[in-house]
Amino acid sequence: MRLEITCDDRLGIAQDVLQILRDHEIDLRGIEVDPKGKIFLNFPELEFEDFQHLMPEIRRIPNVKDVKTISIMPSEREHFEFKLLLNKLPDPVLTVDSRGVIDIANEAAQLVFSDHCTPLSGTSISQWLTGFSVVRWLEKQPEEPTTQQISAGGSKYFADILPTWVRDNDGTSQFAGAVITCKPQPLVQQWQRGGHHDAFKQILGEHSSMKKLLKEAARMAELNVPLLIQGETGVGKELMARACHQASSRSAKPFLAINCAALPDNVAESELFGHGKGSLGPYTEGKKGIFEQANGGTVLLDAVGEMSNGLQAKLLRFIQDGRFRRIGEEQEVTVDVRIICSTQDDLLERVEAGTFREDLFYRLNVLTLHIPPLRERKSDINLLADHFMVQSCQRLGRSMMLMTRAAREALQRYQWPGNVRQLENVLFRSISMAEGDTLNLADIHLPDSERLHENVAVDLEEGSLEEAVKKFEATILRRLYPSYPSTRQLAKKLGLSHTAVANKLREYGIGKSRRK
Repeated sequence: MRLEITCDDRLGIAQDVLQILRDHEIDLRGIEVDPKGKIFLNFPELEFEDFQHLMPEIRRIPNVKDVKTISIMPSEREHFEFKLLLNKLPDPVLTVDSRGVIDIANEAAQLVFSDHCTPLSGTSISQWLTGFSVVRWLEKQPEEPTTQQISAGGSKYFADILPTWVRDNDGTSQFAGAVITCKPQPLVQQWQRGGHHDAFKQILGEHSSMKKLLKEAARMAELNVPLLIQGETGVGKELMARACHQASSRSAKPFLAINCAALPDNVAESELFGHGKGSLGPYTEGKKGIFEQANGGTVLLDAVGEMSNGLQAKLLRFIQDGRFRRIGEEQEVTVDVRIICSTQDDLLERVEAGTFREDLFYRLNVLTLHIPPLRERKSDINLLADHFMVQSCQRLGRSMMLMTRAAREALQRYQWPGNVRQLENVLFRSISMAEGDTLNLADIHLPDSERLHENVAVDLEEGSLEEAVKKFEATILRRLYPSYPSTRQLAKKLGLSHTAVANKLREYGIGKSRRK
């Protein structure tokens, strides 16, 4: 029998409940306390008379709101759901303790390793896996995962081994074992780590957000599905796309990029899909498009949100089956390319506004990387500044320069609406114009992005207070918009709703989509 007790938080209320059970000589099998104000009890079935007396006594405990019977404890439900989910996985999955003894094994593992003849739980992992000593690896209490080739059940697998650390209430961590997932031999290229990871060393960043981003990018680079890279101007979206290409199995094939916003619709279609001989004029030669030129490699569609609806429809069809027709030709061309898209703004906003196809959005938004702006990872500014200073001095052919503390502090305070690209350009200009071997604060020229106030007093002489407030409000939005080009980001910065900010931007004509 199981009970659910709903109550207000009060010190000692669980002791009062347990005292009633002791008075009735009830053998308690389990108790669980939910921090939301619920106590769950598990005890043997009671006769109706005993149960009839028990319930009112529990209800009379101060702060108890309700008592009712339930069919299953929360931990039992969680266990059953976890077991069901685990057994649905097609690959063998096991968990082992710190000594290498198997705790949990799903049905796939049981089938592959012992053919259901011997239960895996409670046995040593070394009894079933050969080729790599998991027990010795566990003795080192590792913190990083590893992928190793192993033999199990007469077959070769690649085992992805993830160490398990459990954090105590005092904040200390205890090593608890590992989770092992085995993948069959044909998936070796997807599960082997390393080799191509040097591709991401060109992307500098020590901030936790960048470390997490690069780790996600390294995993996504291996997958042969569309990738969407989001971020403000100058954060390094193309650099990230190139790194993902270099870290993939397509690295030996071409990487081609096209800016969808820089070309008219008819030119963009020809550049992407190509055209036949004489299709654009009597003397034009046939031309392969970027997708055909990059066959086997990767294509970056920069500013994909700027595509016209007609070109979006053709791109959607190409993504679905990998086929297209050149302009002026009837014969279909089939190619194999991975598509990476980049965008400054939130594509979902364009979908909501009706300027971007929803079906194409969900086709492109399979894997997503969001590169944080430089103002959100200011601890990387000094690292990037030192890199760009060395780079600039080499390009200019001058001796290495040092940057003063005041100059570094100015770089830290600045909001960098142009992000990493702006930082690079500012330092190159400053070094090229500086005299001597030291870069001082006076040598660094930053656009004044913090000038948010205008002469409201003068406006009050010529208009009403409401007009002055609106003018000042428009000034603030106009100054902040370059640093927060997404209405969602700007709304978060100002503490307003997304709808309110979108309406104000539209009212004051701020932003590319609002000026149309």
